[in-house]
Amino acid sequence: MNRIENRPGGVALTDRGTDFAVWSHHAERIELCLFDSVGRAEICRLPMNRGDDDVHRLHVDGVVPGARYGYRAHGRYAPDQGFWFDPSKLLVDPYAKEIDRPFAHDPRLSVFGTDTAALVPKAIVTDDPLARPMRPLLPKGGFIYEVAVKAFTQRHPDVPAEQRGTVAALAHPAVIKHLKRLGVDAIELMPIVAWIDERHLPPLGLTNAWGYNPIALMALDPRIVPGGMTELRETVHTLHEAGIGVILDLVFNHTGESDKLGTTLSLRGLDNLCCYRHLHDNPGVLVNDTGCGNTLACDHPFVRRLIIDSLRHFVIHAGIDGFRFDLAPIIGRSAHGFHTTSRTLHAILTDEVLEDRVMIAEPWDIGPGGYQLGNFPDGFLEWNDRARDDIRRYWRGDGHMMGALATALAGSSEIFAHDGGTETRSVNFVAAHDGFTLFDLVSHSHKRNGRNGEHNRDGHDENYSWNNGVEGEHENHVVLPHRRQDVAALLSTLFATRGTIMLTAGDELGRTQHGNNNAYCQDNELTWLDWEKADEHLIAHVADLSAMRKRFSVFSETKFFSGEADVAWLSPAGEPMAVSDWEDEAAPGLVVLLETIDFKLKTKARIAILFNRSRTALDFHLPAGEKKNWRHLPGDHQVRQIRLKPRSVEFYVER
Repeated sequence: MNRIENRPGGVALTDRGTDFAVWSHHAERIELCLFDSVGRAEICRLPMNRGDDDVHRLHVDGVVPGARYGYRAHGRYAPDQGFWFDPSKLLVDPYAKEIDRPFAHDPRLSVFGTDTAALVPKAIVTDDPLARPMRPLLPKGGFIYEVAVKAFTQRHPDVPAEQRGTVAALAHPAVIKHLKRLGVDAIELMPIVAWIDERHLPPLGLTNAWGYNPIALMALDPRIVPGGMTELRETVHTLHEAGIGVILDLVFNHTGESDKLGTTLSLRGLDNLCCYRHLHDNPGVLVNDTGCGNTLACDHPFVRRLIIDSLRHFVIHAGIDGFRFDLAPIIGRSAHGFHTTSRTLHAILTDEVLEDRVMIAEPWDIGPGGYQLGNFPDGFLEWNDRARDDIRRYWRGDGHMMGALATALAGSSEIFAHDGGTETRSVNFVAAHDGFTLFDLVSHSHKRNGRNGEHNRDGHDENYSWNNGVEGEHENHVVLPHRRQDVAALLSTLFATRGTIMLTAGDELGRTQHGNNNAYCQDNELTWLDWEKADEHLIAHVADLSAMRKRFSVFSETKFFSGEADVAWLSPAGEPMAVSDWEDEAAPGLVVLLETIDFKLKTKARIAILFNRSRTALDFHLPAGEKKNWRHLPGDHQVRQIRLKPRSVEFYVER
């Protein structure tokens, strides 16, 4: 049997029962609490044995999979000095693999001396079968599809009602058919581990819709993964059979225990001083590099081990292809700042189970030195907000943006080529879960977050957005076509970039959040995709772009361009861009000429990508080569003269 003498936490089944282990340096003693089969009545409290490694252990005969348990930690209660020990608080095992109910906020969770056993989920003893991890299914230059699980399937007409809003729904044939049509290489699931609502939401009648407020870092949230690890493992397997990888978006920067007014549910009650960062001269004050009230001490050996073991768990037991790390600089930060060579980042990249997985960093947080785009170690891809903003500003019509657009298209070498880097690690996107939807980006100059209960103070104020002449929703027969045209142009630009690309689920449907650019607390029709109103033309456009990206080798290459042999930048007249062209404030057009392999025809070819951001049609002239035949994509029909319609991007192949 798998025993746990060398691990800092969790459970392991033996021939006679179950071994339990939990880590705490500062606790005076810890009790294991066992509950009845429905997790309501506390059956017994058993003192645990402390080892020299600060791991408290106990073997209990007769405990089998399905048993409910929790912990109570004894010690000093002096929050101003960083001690939060309160044995009245039932604590969830940080290594829990499954819990029996969702977390729910209750003021009593924060009151010293109030027993919380009736309020807190119970961890469940599990015996997780092994998955069969395969080589990750996200190729270089691949296409990631960001998915909020509930919002994606809650209103899907083909998914059975009882399955909607769950991870299992992602394996439904209708969902897989849509993913395959789009040419998705991997889906990136927004957080699915157990989270709790922020305490200000229940009084407003709101709930957390995104999951970026975790408590248990391994346990799946029963609301969207009611079948636990079995449901996740089977869904991953089905997606893998369809050639689609699965990436988990995980939060290792803070927990939902929040600030000093927050709840005591797990790590705070077990060892607040070790698990969270505090001011070096005031252990009663939590560092808040996240904006969420607390910050995990990712450089502490126990927290580092918890992170690594969590990642290993999802690979070994579910076959997960990779991970996206929310506010990732915190994972590489110590009391002395962010370090590319931090022990935690190094441990992630060199672990024998994790070393071949896809790793993606969101390279910013609000802490000191929190913006680290381009500074993560090789092995990490990085969300590229600079390319996002430059693409937006180009299409908004900002002046002097031609060079910035070209840089984004080429993979942002000025960000990723330092220290001898030869290829881009950029994850390019135009819109994500956080911010305007793609359609709202071209429909709103200002956010509309009144529904969030914060008087429109939340969310980004500067979105580099535009409204096409009318703010917000409008049925104007002129405005709507312009918006659709802009969305199509933005999508074409995204799919033309060098590097990995990401599209948020529903942006290909033309979804709107009615101007809300921070819809984390809108678990309702505002964020649930309305499949009945899907824009079929937009879906087809994305499918065509994705197919083209897979057809030509240049779009899957990540090495930086080395010169004219790889790429040529031309004016609409077909001449090499001069300095004056690059510096033209209102430069309307650009041609990107690329050497490539046409996988469909198994031959060399040239691709021309034409950009016209002006409000009028623009004539383009492409240089004639030996073959002299330029064909429009998709469709491969031959063209002789090219007049590009306003606000558009078009692709041509010479063969």
